[in-house]
Amino acid sequence: MTNRTRLSFGLLGRVFAILLIAIAIEFVVSTILYERAGQLRVREDEAHRVAEKLAIASRLMNAQPRMQRADLAERLSSEAFVVKWHPTRVPPVLLAAELGEMRAQIVSLEPALARSNLHLHLKSPGRSGIVMGQLGLNDGSWLEFKATQLVHPSKLRFNRFLLALIPAVALILIGGLLLRRVLAPMRMLTGAAERIGRGERVVLPEIGVFEIRRVVRAFNVMQARIHQLIIDRTEALASVGHDLRTPLARLQLRAEGIEDPALRTAIAKDLDEMEAMVASLLAFYGGDSDPEKPTQTDVAILVQTIVDDATDMGHPANYSGPDHLEAMLRPGALKRAVGNLVENAIKYADGAQVSLETAGDRIVVRVEDNGGGIPEEELLHVLEPFVRLDLARSRDTYGLGLGIPIAHRFALREGGVLRLTNRPSGGLRAELDLPRHAPQR
Repeated sequence: MTNRTRLSFGLLGRVFAILLIAIAIEFVVSTILYERAGQLRVREDEAHRVAEKLAIASRLMNAQPRMQRADLAERLSSEAFVVKWHPTRVPPVLLAAELGEMRAQIVSLEPALARSNLHLHLKSPGRSGIVMGQLGLNDGSWLEFKATQLVHPSKLRFNRFLLALIPAVALILIGGLLLRRVLAPMRMLTGAAERIGRGERVVLPEIGVFEIRRVVRAFNVMQARIHQLIIDRTEALASVGHDLRTPLARLQLRAEGIEDPALRTAIAKDLDEMEAMVASLLAFYGGDSDPEKPTQTDVAILVQTIVDDATDMGHPANYSGPDHLEAMLRPGALKRAVGNLVENAIKYADGAQVSLETAGDRIVVRVEDNGGGIPEEELLHVLEPFVRLDLARSRDTYGLGLGIPIAHRFALREGGVLRLTNRPSGGLRAELDLPRHAPQR
């Protein structure tokens, strides 16, 4: 599930992000340029109208007696252009820096306004773009105006931006859906790889674009070769194991006829070691093709049986935990894994303490010993096959170093984990953390 999520939000997410960023940049730039160009066109048109109205108003006011100018101002006013006459000078408002270009444009359209001491300012700087102003008449009176149709274009209109954003979002969503459809075979490929990792054989249909079809075809060929290699390896191991066990059995029968007890014991020990090595190799390399299916298993009884077998052979071992604990697991593989851990504890530390407990929907089989433990830097190393530490070899023990790797592989196949830690009081702690319901293959 995690890998599928990574693929979905990895390749698809990155392509989608590239598409999103490209469209967003193009949209923002084009919208700003469009708005700016449109505002410049509106400003030029409206500035021309305001310039004409100001020139007409100033000429009419200069020609009108002072007593009639207030009434004339009302008649000249409209909803878009409001005019007021003041007999004395109106307190000037500093010209806003951004309106300098607009003033120059109005004066260039009506040169007569250049001598009228024209001032422009914004009605509410920072909040409104409505332009207001004053200009002087010939007799020293002043004309104040408000051009509501003349809006300063320095800010982008947010509502128009949102309106233009709708088709861009629609295009992004459509592109994302198309990308998801194109990359569907990749998600199928990811799921198939996970299933193959659990031992299944999956033949994928060759669908999608040309490049993905080639990947799927190569994947099918690759997994066919891998499965054939596994089959050949398993058959060869089974054949070698059978061929080796036959002469081993004959040697064991012949060893019983040796009169010298010391020699007979030494040969029997060597034969037992050879038998254990063959069994370990078959268990490790034949595990991938193990036909065993999960069944309802009493894990507590199985673990107690392993401990009882060890005590019957004279080894110090004890069990603590429930008398019964049902779980859906592969009993043969579980017995082999726990048996290897118990055998290692007895072999390297002369004793094993085995416990069983539950943690939610998981079970934990814990095998502890009182030995010297494993160096911290080697805890991960011993999970690899054929690794035997110097400490083990110094104890004159036999084996190929496959006990812990077999338990580790079993835990992974069951959807669990094998944890190795050193106990604070000394010794090694091995924990098989397994789900109560093994994944189906």
